Amino acid sequence: MRMRAGTVLTGLVVAALTACGGNASEPSKENTSSTKAQAPATAAPAADLACLSTRDRLAQLLMVGIKDADDARALVRDHHVGGIFVGSWTKKEMLTDGSLHDVITAGPIPAAVSIDEEGGRVSRLKDLIGPAPSARELAATQTPEQVQALSQERAQKMKDLGITIDFAPDADVTDGDPDGAIGDRSFSGDPQKVAEYAEAAVRGYQAGGVRAVVKHFPGHGHASGDSHTNGVVTPPLEQLKDNDLAPYRSLVTSGAAVMIGHMQVPGLTGDDPASLSGAAVDLLRKGTGYGAPAYDGVIFTDDLSSMAAITDRFPIEEAVLKSIKAGVDWALWVSTEKVGSVLDRLESAYNAGELNADAINASVRRVLAYKGVPACG
Repeated sequence: MRMRAGTVLTGLVVAALTACGGNASEPSKENTSSTKAQAPATAAPAADLACLSTRDRLAQLLMVGIKDADDARALVRDHHVGGIFVGSWTKKEMLTDGSLHDVITAGPIPAAVSIDEEGGRVSRLKDLIGPAPSARELAATQTPEQVQALSQERAQKMKDLGITIDFAPDADVTDGDPDGAIGDRSFSGDPQKVAEYAEAAVRGYQAGGVRAVVKHFPGHGHASGDSHTNGVVTPPLEQLKDNDLAPYRSLVTSGAAVMIGHMQVPGLTGDDPASLSGAAVDLLRKGTGYGAPAYDGVIFTDDLSSMAAITDRFPIEEAVLKSIKAGVDWALWVSTEKVGSVLDRLESAYNAGELNADAINASVRRVLAYKGVPACG
C-alpha cells in the first residue's frame, strides 16, 4: 500500500531528529477549543549550521512556486531551497501519485510544502478536499468552535496530501466589498471578531498537523487598491494600531507564522512596501509600537514575483535581497526560472557584507525549527 505523502514527510522529520538526538515537534492533533495553540519552537539556538554552505543557508530562506513534480524535484535537488509553493497553476497530481516523496527528499534538508488554502475564492485544493465557505461567511454563520473544527478537518486532509504550511487564515480587518482585494477573505470589520475567528482557525490548522500563517501584516483591509495590480497605501500607522493591527496582539502568541504584505504604511515604511521594510519587521518583532508581545516566529513575504506592488519597482533578485535585508525569514515567489540568479545575488551580497551573518543564521534556525528538521546529522 502506498504511504500517504504527509505520513512520509512526518517519518522523514522524525528520523532526522532522532539521528540528531532531538524530538519531533509537531502540532497536537487534539481539539483544544478552550486553549490557545501551542507556539512552535522558533529560535533553536543550538542548531548546528556548520555543515551548510553560505549558499545553502540562503537557499533555506526561499519558498518557490512550482509547476509540477519535475519542476519541484529539480528545484530542491539543484538549489536546496527551504520550501516549495503549490499554486493554482501547479499540477496537483504530484499530491496524489506518490511523487511528492521524491521531491521533498531531493535536497540535503527536507523541503516544506506550502499552499494558499483559505476557503471561499482562495481555494487551491477544493477538487481534492472539497470547498469551504469564505471567512466572512464562516464568521456570519458559525461559532469560533465550529470554525476550529472545520479548520482541523481540512488541515488533516491537507496533511494527508503532504502539505505542511497553509498561508491562512486571513487576519485582515474589513467589511467592504466582498469581491474586493480582501473582501470576503476577511472574517469581519470588527478587529476583535477577526482575532477571535482567526485564532480559532489557527488552533484548528495546527491541531490538524499543518502550520498556519496569518496575513497580511500590518493590515491590508483598509489599504487603497490591490497589491496584485498596483501599489497600495494603508491609513497612517496611528490609525492602524487599534484597527488593522489589533488582531496581531493575540495572534503573535497563537503559534502561527506571519506573512507581511506589500502595503506602504505612512508613518512606518516610507515609500517601501512593508515586505521590504526593516521598520515593518521591527514593529512585528518588538510589538511595542502597537501594544503587542514580542514575536520571534517565522516571517514570510507575500509573493514577490507576480504582484505589481513589487514587480513594477524591483526585479525578483533585488526584491528577495531587500526582503531578507529587512529581516524577513522566508521570501516567497511563484516561479523557478530565476532561483539561480536570486541565490547568486544573495551570495554576492552576503560576501560583500550587505547581509548580516548573525541575522541570516538566526533566520535559518527559525526556518529549520519551524519545519522540525535539523541542519546537520
